[in-house]
Amino acid sequence: MPGKATRRAVPLFDRKAAVIGVLHLPALPGAPANQLDMDGILDYVREEAKILAEAGFGGLIVENFGDVPFFAERVPAETIAAMTRIVAEVMRAAPEAAVGVNVLRNDATAGIAIAAATGAAFVRVNVHTGVYATDQGLLSGRAAETLRLRGQLGCDALILADVHVKHAQPVGQPDLAQAAEDTAYRGLADGLIVTGAATGKTTSFDDVKTVKGAVSDRPVLIGSGVTAATVGEALRVADGIIIGSDLRRGGRAGQPLDRKRVKAFARAAGL
Repeated sequence: MPGKATRRAVPLFDRKAAVIGVLHLPALPGAPANQLDMDGILDYVREEAKILAEAGFGGLIVENFGDVPFFAERVPAETIAAMTRIVAEVMRAAPEAAVGVNVLRNDATAGIAIAAATGAAFVRVNVHTGVYATDQGLLSGRAAETLRLRGQLGCDALILADVHVKHAQPVGQPDLAQAAEDTAYRGLADGLIVTGAATGKTTSFDDVKTVKGAVSDRPVLIGSGVTAATVGEALRVADGIIIGSDLRRGGRAGQPLDRKRVKAFARAAGL
């Protein structure tokens, strides 16, 4: 049995609500749209991590957003290697932030492995339980594998799992409250994420309330569509938010961070 992985003592929910900024990675080596070598990618993410950390974001999450089209579940070795190096660099660039990882589209095994290797604080899993029809085909939750691997590696990263994840339709389980209960109590997720229909799309506050009503003993986060204009209300409804698009040039996911938008959002969020 391997020794317990070292994790930085940076709590994610040490405030009333967690505010997590998304680092949308450019296409990584091996991806069809890749243009930057690893040195260029590391320079890019290092600068963005510092911008968000200096603005007061308590959490950062690294996503291989530029790797479209995404593999459905298992990403190749070069992607895992690149993301491990990037997560470690983000942790060095933003030592006061809780850093997490989301391996798109749904490689929870890779996410746990990266967290175990780097000491990352949390892993986002898009489909943890249930079956969803997506643009990558049918995705099935692998909670049993994910939880067992986390234990085997001695990793204590939190698992934050989506309920009715964006860019997807549930198969055979349309009820949001039941899906939330299954994700929490059968999938043993540490926290739940509620999103809109697609990247950057508004999340229904009523949906958040439904999930919180079904699962009251763990944090519920909003995972898409929050803006500087709505963040105040979002933080009153949810236990945290994950914010990407509104911080970027033109409010578009995948674009570079816009310092003015980052500062405006941070002020509105009370960071």
